[in-house]
Amino acid sequence: MTMIRNRLLSSAGACAAPILLALAVSPSPASAPLLVTTGADTGEGSFRAALETASRDTKTRPIFIVTGDDIDIQTTLAYSGRAPLEIYGNGQTVHARENVTLLEISEGADLSVSKLHFKGPGGFSIENRGDEAGSGGKGIFLDVRDDQTGVVHMALENVSVSGVAYHGIHISDCDLADACGGGSGGGGDGAPASINAQLTDVRIERVGLGAFDADGIRVDERGDGDITFVSYNSVFRKVGADGVELDEGDAGSVYASAVENRFLDNGDYCDPRILHSYLPDEPDGEFDDGEKSEADLPAAVTGSPDDRCFEREISLHASGFVEEYEFSIDLDDGIDIDEAGDGDLVVTMTDSEITGNLDEGVDLDEEDAGNAVISHVRSFADHNTDDGFRTSESGPGDLTAVVYEVGAWKNGGNGLRFDEAGQGMVTVTIHRVTTAGNDDGNDTGIRVSREGDGEGTLTVDQSDLRDGIDARNVEVVDVK
Repeated sequence: MTMIRNRLLSSAGACAAPILLALAVSPSPASAPLLVTTGADTGEGSFRAALETASRDTKTRPIFIVTGDDIDIQTTLAYSGRAPLEIYGNGQTVHARENVTLLEISEGADLSVSKLHFKGPGGFSIENRGDEAGSGGKGIFLDVRDDQTGVVHMALENVSVSGVAYHGIHISDCDLADACGGGSGGGGDGAPASINAQLTDVRIERVGLGAFDADGIRVDERGDGDITFVSYNSVFRKVGADGVELDEGDAGSVYASAVENRFLDNGDYCDPRILHSYLPDEPDGEFDDGEKSEADLPAAVTGSPDDRCFEREISLHASGFVEEYEFSIDLDDGIDIDEAGDGDLVVTMTDSEITGNLDEGVDLDEEDAGNAVISHVRSFADHNTDDGFRTSESGPGDLTAVVYEVGAWKNGGNGLRFDEAGQGMVTVTIHRVTTAGNDDGNDTGIRVSREGDGEGTLTVDQSDLRDGIDARNVEVVDVK
């Protein structure tokens, strides 16, 4: 197993370079740079003073942090200008000992930051929440204007975020702000602008542990724009909700590339060790028609450290009597991408590790009009609580996936899962894939299913699927 893992982690970073260069924030006319010469929170030479000066300029004022001291702040560092904001550190830490957002860009300006660390007070958990007054502090927050057009860029290089109660990094193009909601059910409207986020050598860990549904990096995109996300050699670890969550809720596509990333141990703000005792004595049940009414079921959970952590699902017979119900604790993923409305979902993961996440390792969902085009290359998922790699397509579009030199081991669900729930075709090709020990080992290595009227094909080449194949309305072609 060790030999396989080392091979899967071999570098392919060079292939990402053209993408990274293409997404770099465009140069802009600049005024004289601003120097941060002290670690003080306020006053001449402070980071806060530099941001205030830059906010008043219509041209970019690059900020160079030249002090050797870390920067301790009491309140949020704010940039209210519209010119691109460029911040150049040299390994310093911006540290807030209070539960506040560390850096906020309020007018949708492009942002680039290099060689700087952002650290909140830490110590958060479901039993020591940070959202008692508001949503809790974030690391970096970029808010897109309601009327913004074009493309909003964020580029981070050699940046880390840790210890904040809420999202580590949040880019919001949603008029509902933090109430925008995640996943396909998220609401709100947004600007016509698209969002490009580029992360290089970024580390986000131990964030989102003080609030419900708080992610390592969260991108909310509403309106007609796209999300383009490129992450190279970055780590998302011990995040309360998803390590990465990208939500595209209206017209527009998602284009995501993760190269040499690690998604480790994310998703346990709703800590099962603490919350399990709040589940009803009978957390699930299945009944014949006429046997059980909704009034007979256990009530929704109340009185826990955070009642939002409990999901209560009920399905009914046509008569209105209960067919089945289930209570569960809401856990989260290593990386979660949702594309709703008209638009495609195009995702490539290369040389990445997805381990120990409390729900799916990789959870990709495309619904409504548009296709899902997925590539997993030289990556592995192991010991995730649910599926290792999961993709669903539920609209009229097609699902196409290529899986090359991938391992999926000892996940609580399927090693790999691809579901076409709409009318489109599902075409999955796997080459040199290894699966073992997933779920109960009974046809749980890879599942490919089709529910609509389209066609489905799973092509298997030079693969070792020790725990088998679950093919539903799909032709399996085994290339010898």
